[in-house]
Formats: sequence, structure tokens, C-alpha cells
Amino acid sequence: MTDGRLLRGARSRQAITRHAVDVASLEGLNGLSLGRLATDLGLSKSGIQTLFRTKENLHLATIETAAKEFYEAVVAPALPAAAGLPRLRALIDRWIVYAETPLFEGGCFWAANLPDFDSRPGPVRDALVNQHNSWRTLLSNELAHAAKAQELPPMDPDLTAFHIDAVLMATNTALRLNTPKATATARRILNSVVTL
Repeated sequence: MTDGRLLRGARSRQAITRHAVDVASLEGLNGLSLGRLATDLGLSKSGIQTLFRTKENLHLATIETAAKEFYEAVVAPALPAAAGLPRLRALIDRWIVYAETPLFEGGCFWAANLPDFDSRPGPVRDALVNQHNSWRTLLSNELAHAAKAQELPPMDPDLTAFHIDAVLMATNTALRLNTPKATATARRILNSVVTL
């Protein structure tokens, strides 16, 4: 296979998975199929099948694309902030922008898909859980750093990260439902959980 064909394949795969992320943020990963994407994008089903082989592979590639885009939109912009409370604030602010703007057509990809797969063992569930755990671990690490630096009072960083994540997920739902002042309410709640 020539380098040109590999490059075209990689570009096609990226375009397909980016569209798949939007569909899955609206309808869940179960709304995805090779045929659906072929119709949406005006491509042949066999061409998409050549790239992904199975629906499970398509789901895993979609999760990977969502994770990369989430990292670029939420995590990477927060990393220049000093570790601890400044970075925690930046992560929360970037997450709220991610849901409020939204980056994906249906809002938070993780909020749309975790409930569908939380009780279904397998690679798709594992990929979703790994991403979610890594986000909560990031919050927990920044909370622990902030407490150690006495920027925050002593606390259980894992428990506090759980609270922050729960508020952010609820905020995404409120935004999708056009709840008035959803973001302002979230910020008030988060200020009571951790001094932001």
C-alpha cells in the first residue's frame, strides 16, 4: 500500500469518526452503524467497513476521537496554569465551556454514552470508563496538590473530585434541557464544594 493511500485512509477515518462523535453525542453510540455513517457522509458502506471492520471497532475509534478532542479542548488549555487550585479552576472553566458551547453537537459525549454502557461489560464500556476515570483522577490530583499547598482545606480528594464530576455531568444535562442559569447554578454549587 502506498503512503498516499495510507494518508487518504487516515483522513477518511478521521472525518468519519469526527462525524460519529457528533452522532453519538446526540443519540449514543448505539445510534451509530456503518450504514448510517455511509448515508450521512455520502460514502460507500463497504468503504467504511474496510476502515473499521466491525461496529465495535467503530465505537472504539469514535471514543478515541472524542477523547482526543476533549483533551485538546479541556485539558491542554488548563495545563499551563499552576498545579493545584489554579489548574483545577482552569479545568472546571474549560469543561463548562466544552458543555456550554458545545464542542460536540449533543453536548458532553461522556454524559451521553456512559449511562448506556455502565452495565455492559466489554471493550467499549472499558474505553468509556477509562476516559472517565482518567478525568476524575486528574481532578483528584489537582485537589490533592491544592490541599498540600494549603490552597484548600484538608479533604478527601477522590470524594471531592466525584462531587465536582457529578455537578459537571448534571450541568451538561441542564444545558441540553435549556435550564435557565444552568452555568451560574453549577458555579455556585462548585463554589460550595471547593473554594473556586
